[in-house]
Amino acid sequence: MATFKVNGIEHILDIEPEMPLLWAIRDEIGLTGTKFGCGIASCGACTVHINGKAVRSCVTPVSAVEGQEITTIEGLAVALGGTATSPPGLAAVQQAWIDHQIPQCGYCQSGMIMAVSSFLAENPNPSDAEIDAGITNICRCGSYPRVRKAIHALANA
Repeated sequence: MATFKVNGIEHILDIEPEMPLLWAIRDEIGLTGTKFGCGIASCGACTVHINGKAVRSCVTPVSAVEGQEITTIEGLAVALGGTATSPPGLAAVQQAWIDHQIPQCGYCQSGMIMAVSSFLAENPNPSDAEIDAGITNICRCGSYPRVRKAIHALANA
């Protein structure tokens, strides 16, 4: 059995302790915004927050998150001040993604948004070098210049 909160809701799942958190979120809980990309924590499509920190869920066993608070892309606005029944709208980073027209195919974007929101919480006014070092998610469409613009816009807001 594994017990943890996802987007503020406690889940008790009868699953193997070594099951990757990604599959518990997607297959057991039914939240599909967190994506599978590489399975080796390289691409970042599976990024979620565990107690506010960005973590690659494809290599994180559920046993490592027992009793922890997990936030997925579906719960990001709720985690930033809304409620499960009436979120205040989009998180600022989600709105920045729209304003800067970042997504192309969009597959990596939920993981990228989760990584950026955690990154900005720890580094609210990053340089380009800090962005390059801190945001290691892979975007096959190459949206990196727009991501950087959005991060700077958020930092200056």
